[in-house]
Amino acid sequence: MLTHTCPCSPLLGRRRREAAEEEVEETPQEKKLRLAKQYLEELRQLGESRPAPVPRGAGPGAEPDPHALVLGSPAHILLFLQVQPPDPARIRVLRGHQLPVTCLVISPDDRFIFSSSKDGSLIKWEVDSGKRLCVVPGGKKGTEERHMGHASQVLCMAISSDGKYLATGDRNKLIMIWDAATCKRLHIFTGHRDAVSGLSFRKGTHQLYSASHDRCVKVWDVAENAYVETLFGHQDVITGLDSLSRECCVTAGGRDGTVRLWKIPEESQLVFSGHQGSIDCIQLINEEHMVSGADDGSLALWGLTKKKPLALARQAHGEQDSQGLQQPYWISAVAALRNSDLLATGSHSGSVKLWKCGEGFRKLEHLLDIPLVGFVNSLKFSAAGDFLVAGIGQEHRLGRWWRIKEAKNSICIIPLKQKTTALSPESPGSS
Repeated sequence: MLTHTCPCSPLLGRRRREAAEEEVEETPQEKKLRLAKQYLEELRQLGESRPAPVPRGAGPGAEPDPHALVLGSPAHILLFLQVQPPDPARIRVLRGHQLPVTCLVISPDDRFIFSSSKDGSLIKWEVDSGKRLCVVPGGKKGTEERHMGHASQVLCMAISSDGKYLATGDRNKLIMIWDAATCKRLHIFTGHRDAVSGLSFRKGTHQLYSASHDRCVKVWDVAENAYVETLFGHQDVITGLDSLSRECCVTAGGRDGTVRLWKIPEESQLVFSGHQGSIDCIQLINEEHMVSGADDGSLALWGLTKKKPLALARQAHGEQDSQGLQQPYWISAVAALRNSDLLATGSHSGSVKLWKCGEGFRKLEHLLDIPLVGFVNSLKFSAAGDFLVAGIGQEHRLGRWWRIKEAKNSICIIPLKQKTTALSPESPGSS
C-alpha cells in the first residue's frame, strides 16, 4: 500500500497541489485538507518574506532585479519558459583533471564547483574566475595509508546543504569526508565491499547515504563519524543515488532494472520498473517526482506513488552506428533543477539536452540541445538556475567501452539565459 507520509515542501507550485489531489485512495481526506491549508499558508508567507534577488556579481547596496527569478516562488516552476539556447562561445571549459571527469557538485551558494576524476584527483574551482582553489592529487594504488586523497577512481561525490562537508566515494570501497572550505580530509568511512557509486546528504542534515556495487545502501552520521545502518534489496550493482529532505533516498539498480525508494524509518522500500536496460543515473526533481536514465537510451519521469513511469522518452539522444548495428546512445547523466520542471540529460551523442516536464509531470518535452563533445558523466544545475555544469570525459565514468579522442577531460560551465519578460504579471502562465 502506498501512502503519503511526509509534509509538503513550501517550495512546490500548483502542480504539487494537483498531484496531491490525485493521491492514492488510502490517504486520509483530513490529512489532505490539512496539508493543503498548510501549503497555501507557507506559500503566502514565502511570497511576503522573500526579497527579489540582486543580479549575480553586483556589489553591496545594489538594487534587486525586479525581473529575476526568486527560487521557490510559484514562477520557479515555470523556469523552462525563460531558458534560451546558450551561446557556445560563452561556455567556459576548465581543465585540470588528467583523466575523464566522473562526478561533480556545486556548493549551495553557487560559488564553487568540486570535481573528481578517474585519476583520483579532487579539485575545488571558483565559479566566477574559473580558478583552481584547491587540488588534492590522486595517489597510486597501494599508497592509501600515506596518501591524503584517493588512490583509485572516484565515482561519486556529495556536499551537505550547509556547505560544510564534502563526501567522495571511490572504486577502492572508501568514502572520504572533507572540510569543503579547506579541502582538508576529516575522516574515512569503510564498510562497503565494492566500489562506492552513489552519495547524497539528506537536505538540512549531516546524514549521508551511500550506494555501492556491493548492492547495498548504507546510512552514516558524518558529524559523529558514525555508521548507522545497511539496507539491502537490489539484485545488481547500484549505479546512482539521490535524496532530498525526507528521511529516504532513491537508487538506480543497474541491470536489475529497478529504481527503489528507501523509507529509512519504516525499513521498507518501494520498487519501480520501466527501463529495458541498465539504469545508470537518477535524480529527484522534488519530493514527489524523480528522473532516471538508462543504457537503452531511455529517459524516465516518475511519480513516487506510481510504480511505472509517468512519461518515457525512448532513444532520448538518438542512435549511433556501433559495429554495424544501430544502438541507442546511453544516458550517462541526468540533472533536475530542484522544484522546477527543467531537466538536463547527457550522453556521448555530442550534446547535452534540456527537457521540460509537461502536463503536470506526465510528459517529457525536448527543449533544446547544447553542443558538447565527449562523455557527459555528470550534470548539475546551479541552485539559482543560471548555469549548468557538465563533467566531460573521453570515456564513460563506469568503464572503457568507447573512447572519444577529440574530447577534453574537463568541466564545462554553461550559462543559461532566461527570458525575464515571461515573469511579468501580464505574462500568460506567470501566476
